[in-house]
Amino acid sequence: MEKNDFKPYVPAEKVTPELTVTSVIIGVLLAVIFGAANAYLGLRVGMTVSASIPAAVIAMGVIRVIMRKNSILESNIVQTIGSAGESVAAGAIFTLPALFLWATEGVMPKPGIIEITVVALLGGLLGVFFMVPLRNALIVKEHGILPYPEGTACAEVLLAGEEGGANATSVFAGMGFAAFFKLVIDGLKAVPGEISHTFKGFAGTLGTQIYPAVMSVGYICGPRISSYMFAGGVFSWMVLIPIIMLFGENTVLAPGTSTIGEIFAASGASGLWGTYVRYIGAGALAAGGIISLVKSLPLIVTTFAGAMKGMIGSKDNSTARTTQDINMGVVLGAIVVLTLLVWLVPAVPVSLVGAVIVVVFGFFFATVSSRMVGLVGSSNNPVSGMAIATLLLATLILKLTGEKGGSGMHAAIAIGSIICIVCAISGDTSQDLKTGYLLGATPKKQQIGEIIGVISAALAIGGTLYLLDKAWGFDSEELSAPQATLMKMIVEGVMDGNLPWNLVIIGACIAVVVEIVGIPVLPFAIGTYLPIHLNACIMVGGLVRLVLDKLKKKEEEKTAIVNDGILFCSGMIAGEGIIGILLAVLAIFGLDKVIDISGILNLPIWASNIGSIVVFALIILSLLKFSLWKKRGTK
Repeated sequence: MEKNDFKPYVPAEKVTPELTVTSVIIGVLLAVIFGAANAYLGLRVGMTVSASIPAAVIAMGVIRVIMRKNSILESNIVQTIGSAGESVAAGAIFTLPALFLWATEGVMPKPGIIEITVVALLGGLLGVFFMVPLRNALIVKEHGILPYPEGTACAEVLLAGEEGGANATSVFAGMGFAAFFKLVIDGLKAVPGEISHTFKGFAGTLGTQIYPAVMSVGYICGPRISSYMFAGGVFSWMVLIPIIMLFGENTVLAPGTSTIGEIFAASGASGLWGTYVRYIGAGALAAGGIISLVKSLPLIVTTFAGAMKGMIGSKDNSTARTTQDINMGVVLGAIVVLTLLVWLVPAVPVSLVGAVIVVVFGFFFATVSSRMVGLVGSSNNPVSGMAIATLLLATLILKLTGEKGGSGMHAAIAIGSIICIVCAISGDTSQDLKTGYLLGATPKKQQIGEIIGVISAALAIGGTLYLLDKAWGFDSEELSAPQATLMKMIVEGVMDGNLPWNLVIIGACIAVVVEIVGIPVLPFAIGTYLPIHLNACIMVGGLVRLVLDKLKKKEEEKTAIVNDGILFCSGMIAGEGIIGILLAVLAIFGLDKVIDISGILNLPIWASNIGSIVVFALIILSLLKFSLWKKRGTK
């Protein structure tokens, strides 16, 4: 029995199937699918979503309903493995595309698939192994103190096993609907994916995308976060861009090489956004990340000290199934081997100094990340702030030790990538271990499941990034890669100081002002950096969520409606991501032109816009069909 006398759902003395062939196969498939889908989503909008709950629902639907097996711990292993794919993708796409951007500029060769795989693998495995000795201190000893919201919610989903089939239907329906709409918009190109309106005599632009995954992000994040992002977009596109045009129409302003008026005439508001406003947005994003990190410093310090104290004093000699971790000797040996591999593997351009930075920063931020997600949830974990702080310090140390130019920048991004993946995986692992703790899972088997998920996702992420780069390229209209572009700017700024610092500082000052007036700075800064059309689509999802949140129904019924919407939206994100990868394959082989019917339709702009509005309305109606209007059985 655990020291705090907590009794899990499955007693320690009861042994049921967990790490089975079935759970591993389904988990690996979900790790690859959700990893690829989240990579695509993150490169489009700069945000990823948790895959734990949809993975848990799919697992329950397949194992309990389709296979007729009553094995909640088996379903738990599926979601453990599946959610690891999303975390590896999140850490990788926030940093590694910077290497592709430098390759395009001729600064360095394009990274190989082996390098990407090894970096993802090293970061993911370090994240898991760093978390193992912290489990007893954070999950067991602080049970009842650290809520771990996502981990607890995932356990509740799995415990509601009798509803697994119905809930799984929402996820699969979302995948199907999103796949259909994505094919109509970007495959057949029957309607434009974006609606815009420009104002005569005014340089600002308003508009929205109509993609199901982008709208789903707004629904999952909720109206509050969505509105902050939209406010940032309105500030950029309806305030900053018109001001730049108003006062500088006939001026050549660096980094532009033509007059502001000529840039606007050639490319419209998006031209001014790409030339000037994105640097202001990058400054706001960097400052926002640092501000969130500074605000969290007291908590970070007490978190690290408390975790270390708990780990040192957590000698549990119990042999109960629910207390078994991977052998500590194996864990320490693995960390040593992985550290040496960071230094010695030729595919990873990191020196001994860089390897030391990885271990020191990695363990510190893994500890911080694991405890902070327990307090405030994964969505509020300042991973971007940790990544920015790591990149700033790592780049500065590398520069001072003589690693400059392309090789120094390459090493800095490799270090930053490993640390970012460590932060993402350690947070995900702690949430999964909390789920397992509540259910009565065997920690050792969950930790092995995390390792399997990391390996699966790492093997897939390199091919995914190459595929997307080959099809559309990063920092393009299809894949803006905002986080990676920001990391690239930070490293360049430290290494050779060639950034338009005036614009970056303006953005940083805007972030400070926003923080002072009490607006959450990171969502506003992300909105400032992203195109208005994307922010507006997210806002629509947030408004749909607001309407459902305000329904005058019984609390239990309203919660069921909102949760069904979240599951449907999770499915839509996965479905669009899968079709996005498929369309990328078609684009590489030139087959995208074969299914393109836009030339055959040849609709005037007004008719195309009406078509886009109709499709967007159908997307919203499909969400309402599987949330507000879903038939629910009575108990």
